[in-house]
Amino acid sequence: MTSIVPAHAVTGPVRAPEDSRAGSLGDGSGGAGEPAPLAPRARLFPSLAAVYRAQLSRARVARIPLLFVATFQSVGIMVLMRGVVDGGSEARAVVAGSSVLVVAFVALNLLAQYFGQLRAGGGLDHYATLPVPPAAVVLGAAGAYASFTVPGTIVTAVTGSVLFGLPLTHLWVLVAVIPLSGAALSGLGAALGLLAPRQELATLLGQLGMSAALLLGVLPADRLPAPVGWARDLLPSTYGVEALSRSFDARPDWAVVALDLAVCAVVGLLSLAVATWAYRRAAVR
Repeated sequence: MTSIVPAHAVTGPVRAPEDSRAGSLGDGSGGAGEPAPLAPRARLFPSLAAVYRAQLSRARVARIPLLFVATFQSVGIMVLMRGVVDGGSEARAVVAGSSVLVVAFVALNLLAQYFGQLRAGGGLDHYATLPVPPAAVVLGAAGAYASFTVPGTIVTAVTGSVLFGLPLTHLWVLVAVIPLSGAALSGLGAALGLLAPRQELATLLGQLGMSAALLLGVLPADRLPAPVGWARDLLPSTYGVEALSRSFDARPDWAVVALDLAVCAVVGLLSLAVATWAYRRAAVR
């Protein structure tokens, strides 16, 4: 008769070879009760590049609508202002403000909505589980969204210069104005989205921020009341607008342009630092 009792129950347990038992402990483990060492934390710049590429590919589908809406909005504002502004410093302010408004639409408004949605939907939990520095997440997303503004800002500046008869000679200043204004406005947008307690409030704050960039950036500064002028000085995009506006002069004062760009860079660093702190605060909740 065939026995139903396993053979090892009669003859004793079969012992595993020494090399099999050693392999079951895991590489780097000193014993069965010791955990395996964790992988080293990712460095900032490789993590930043990875997040930037991921965000860029994610938003690539919406690139054409974003560029069209932001550019069409700014060009439409310049066409409307053409009926009340003839030239001079007012025309320079309108063109510069409308160009930077493209950056505000994407880097401030849409980024605030994105981080508000990310926080409300639990997307921050995904990033919190990765060995990625918080600054890399904020900077990568901000850089990806600000990159979409480059074509629209250039088209708006060229169109406005032709529309108001301004020189195109010094439009190379956009090489500095776009990233510095983008950094300042992206940091502000990310901070608004991460600090807002609800997604709807983040969307509202992003819309209000873009409206402030529209009213305080496009309208000539000398026509604004004094209290509104003080609020204009607090807006991060103001200094990018001023630098671009001064570049339309026949002989720009490059020292003042460099000072405006330096202030814009400092404001950008501060706003990105606040956004990084807001990310840490939101990720641990």
